[in-house]
Amino acid sequence: MIEVLVKPGDTIKVEQSLVTVESDKASMEIPSSSAGVLKELKVKVGDKLNIGDLIAVVQGAASAASPSPQPSPPRGEGATAAAQTSSPSPSPAPAGEGRGEGRTPPTAALPPHDPSASTGTLPHASPSVRKFARELGVPLEEVKGSGPKGRITQEDVQAFTKSVMAGDTRTKAASGKAPAGGGGEALGLLPWPKVDFAKFGPVERKPLSRIKKISGANLHRNWVMIPHVTNHDDADITELEAFRVSTNKENEKSGVKVTMLGFLIKACVAALKKFPEFNSSLDGEELVFKSYYHIGFAADTPNGLMVPVIRDADKKGVLAISQEMAELAKKAREGKLSPAEMSGATFTISSLGGIGGRYFTPIINAPEVAILGVCRSQTEPVWDGKQFQPRLMLPLSLSWDHRVIDGASAARFNAYLGQILADFRRVLL
Repeated sequence: MIEVLVKPGDTIKVEQSLVTVESDKASMEIPSSSAGVLKELKVKVGDKLNIGDLIAVVQGAASAASPSPQPSPPRGEGATAAAQTSSPSPSPAPAGEGRGEGRTPPTAALPPHDPSASTGTLPHASPSVRKFARELGVPLEEVKGSGPKGRITQEDVQAFTKSVMAGDTRTKAASGKAPAGGGGEALGLLPWPKVDFAKFGPVERKPLSRIKKISGANLHRNWVMIPHVTNHDDADITELEAFRVSTNKENEKSGVKVTMLGFLIKACVAALKKFPEFNSSLDGEELVFKSYYHIGFAADTPNGLMVPVIRDADKKGVLAISQEMAELAKKAREGKLSPAEMSGATFTISSLGGIGGRYFTPIINAPEVAILGVCRSQTEPVWDGKQFQPRLMLPLSLSWDHRVIDGASAARFNAYLGQILADFRRVLL
């Protein structure tokens, strides 16, 4: 918890914000479920909260109806529970967000892991935990649950993953195939080098930010589990850039600044419609084709990389997309993005245009199957059949999942995207 917005003795209303909490990627205000006089605060700045924790006690009207039963309030003075932490969105929260953040499951008290043991029953876990385990490739039947009646929690899955990565645990798949040990030995790799860097000169140690810890684990999983291939190409955006500049001059008073990324999002939507496999996800042996177009864009923040999502980009114009991007990017920099604003993307664009570079290999954001990377455009001499002409060229780097997409489709996607950017009227076709 990072901020308290009320104090004992205050008269509060239903839905009035009580405290501000911060997860790995976002901060949000927790509202009161009751109206009345605040008798007692059960939390303080710096506390780590879990779903269902009691925040405050209010004397007055009964609690507002909620979809889940609330715990019994403290006895005396007719007080009622004012609010409890709850999930900020109906979608499952990512690792570390609102689910026992900061808690470490008591793995030391659990029985030793035996990959050869078979329970003969379905693992006792919720659908969200099963989904989380599938995304990490964790065999739930080998995880020991620490919850009630042996129920497997998200913390159990995380602890199991850490144990496997450290080499302390071997799964059935790895048993007998790789030597036990730390630093990747469980995967049959050489141990990670342990070096005393201080003996070579002065050093300074700084902990990774929470965002980098979470995104780093996701990137590692995606890079290892997805067979990446990257196609590089160039798009002629000479006319499009001129149109963008003139559009900004005409809309100077509106305060909305159109960026090349706004045009890229619309161009990608058109390409995704023509090549629907790029707007799909692999689910076991089935391919899920999506009829919606939610485009994520990588935003650079002081705390690390974040990916806000433009929902239903096919139904919005470039001006509306540019305005929404500016608002989401500002919230990302301030750490105020909600989990819902970072979920559901079907395709992602990572732009380094404001920094530089020529080409790079963007890592696919699972469960998506492709990602587009763009770098800074530059003027180059291009042969038009008679002479060289100065043209503004935009480097494109398209990474794709080879399990779903083949090289010919990727080349056609990039070529079609380049045609749209060269003549944006194609978006209307």
